[in-house]
Amino acid sequence: MTLDVYLSIFTLIFFSLGINILSLKTRIPYTVLLVIGGSLLVPLSNIEVFSFITSFQLTPELLFFVFLPILIFESAYNMKIRNIHENKFAISMLAIVGLLISTFFIGYVGRWAFGLLGFDIPLLVTLLFGAIISATDPVAVLSLFKEYGAPHRLTLIFEGESLFNDGTAFATFLVFLEIMLHGFHGITTVLQGVFAFFTMIVGGGFFGLLMGFLFSKLIEWVKGHEHLEITLTLLVAHFTFLLAELISEELVINNYHIQISSIIATLVSSIVMGNFGRYKMSAGVEEYMEKFWSYFAFLANSLVFILMGLLFTSLSIALHVAILPILITIIVVVVARAVSVYCSIGMANLNQSEEDIPVNWQHLLSWGSLRGAIAVIMVMLIPDDLSLPNWNYEFTIKEFITAITIGSIYFTLIIKATTIGKVIHWLNIDTLLPHEKMSYFKSKALIYQSLNARTKELFEHQYINEAQYKSLTEEHQALYQNICRQCNEKNKDSSHVVENMLRIYTLALQKSELKEIFRRAEINENIYKKNLLILETQTERIEQDQPQLESLNMYLDSWIGKINLIIKRFFSSSSNLSETQELYLYYRTQYKLVCKVIDDLALIKKSPLIEIFDDPTAFQNVENIYQYLQNKTVQQMANEIKSNKDLVDEMNEQSAKALLSITQADTLKDLHKHEIISSKLYVLLKKEFNDA
Repeated sequence: MTLDVYLSIFTLIFFSLGINILSLKTRIPYTVLLVIGGSLLVPLSNIEVFSFITSFQLTPELLFFVFLPILIFESAYNMKIRNIHENKFAISMLAIVGLLISTFFIGYVGRWAFGLLGFDIPLLVTLLFGAIISATDPVAVLSLFKEYGAPHRLTLIFEGESLFNDGTAFATFLVFLEIMLHGFHGITTVLQGVFAFFTMIVGGGFFGLLMGFLFSKLIEWVKGHEHLEITLTLLVAHFTFLLAELISEELVINNYHIQISSIIATLVSSIVMGNFGRYKMSAGVEEYMEKFWSYFAFLANSLVFILMGLLFTSLSIALHVAILPILITIIVVVVARAVSVYCSIGMANLNQSEEDIPVNWQHLLSWGSLRGAIAVIMVMLIPDDLSLPNWNYEFTIKEFITAITIGSIYFTLIIKATTIGKVIHWLNIDTLLPHEKMSYFKSKALIYQSLNARTKELFEHQYINEAQYKSLTEEHQALYQNICRQCNEKNKDSSHVVENMLRIYTLALQKSELKEIFRRAEINENIYKKNLLILETQTERIEQDQPQLESLNMYLDSWIGKINLIIKRFFSSSSNLSETQELYLYYRTQYKLVCKVIDDLALIKKSPLIEIFDDPTAFQNVENIYQYLQNKTVQQMANEIKSNKDLVDEMNEQSAKALLSITQADTLKDLHKHEIISSKLYVLLKKEFNDA
């Protein structure tokens, strides 16, 4: 039997890989094909030789304690606190107010709609279902948003809502489930439910902060020991989740169980790890972590969605009985989502501190709300024997909720997911920004020029004859001239757009160089994050064609800025640098970044990239900006050197020694990598250098 289970797991993984390839070929969303594929596996498993396929079954424990923490961590790890802050009100309204509106709308309207069909479904059952189905799934839709060109801010809002409403939905689900298990006792039950909801959300948030910063500190203490770092990053998601569940079971105050949300706790700890813990990891571990968690999330989602198809085909409710409730449920859920989005966003738009969310974005948020793993997990957690005094059907409450939940998920995946691209285009949400339009034409022009250059090389090396060379050259030249003509026709204010493109490019250069400087340990975490914040903020403002910030005072004066300063004081990497030393290092880093850009701008003039940045005025404007910044940072550094010469000399010497040490280690690694020295010599030399 155990062999069948293992064979089933690896067969499902192999099957999901085949579906992934099919998805790439057909452009049908991966999750849609997984669910359909899972359904088709059931008749296949009826053949004796393939009977092992259904040996591996989804269980509540497997979904809840293994898959769910993986999915939460992978999604939350890359969420930036700054982006959450900039859209905090919209995200909060959607994730909390919007979810509660949807839950109660589905509960009351759903009960009424079932009554029209002759089904006397208790209100608590429809409310429980409302909590289950109101949580949106980020995995199922975010890849579609990115593929079809949804705006960055819209994607962030949807991702933030999807992450936070998982915790809200689960807390609401547990409250209704508790009432169904222990009965409703009037105002006392209502107050207990509100209190439980509050403690789960707030308690989970505080516990997640604690665990996130604790593991960040632990990673800082073991930095340089890659195996320990990787182990700690693996532990943070599951350990936070399990410990939150343990606390919820054991913490009793005045005979009342104090529950904290394990989902919210894991979500918050993952965000902390992504915004603070990642900077304490070794460079190699940080790069490895993103790939590692991305793979595990892919694996977990593949198994969940494919087993979802198996689950639907194994329902004990007859299809002719379930079909009408499923259809009416789909209509109610679609309307509930629309009502919740328009109401919550309408309230969010009243807040003047955040940019309004356009109506066409609201339409997409309403239609693009796919459901997935979290809904299945909640359904699986319903006790098999759950019942109510007035429940008189042959099927159980769990079987009924499972049927309408899986039916709703099927609708969102098969109908909504496959039409999101068309809806985005119909709503004009995929309209390119000015610099993207220019980049489109300029990039194609550069590609055609590159093809001509490559064609010439092929002819010179006698891979093609003269007639082929002339034919290909004329073809590429015609394409080049045509794209240049289109570019000139469709881009009137080209100088301004080219300047924005070039500035985005130079900011990307600086971010890459900054990461390398941090990897070489030339700067500490505080200086790295401060510079990174400036570069990211400036990039986003250029993309939105907004004026550049001259300082970070606007950010630092906000409440999130003050919280960041407190966090930095208590949780950032320990540093023995004085304020003077840190200020000098900050200026020196700025100087290095600016010099990197100036050097690259000089190289661009002699490279094929000049085809993209071919506006002399725009190029000169950007050069002038960086020349000014270079002169300014030189003056700032000179002032620090003048007043603290001995201190600065000492810092420069220490920095040079650290850089030389890293160069020594990197050179040794390269010698070993290219097999110039054997593994034995590598270990010997590494030990000698470390002991020196």
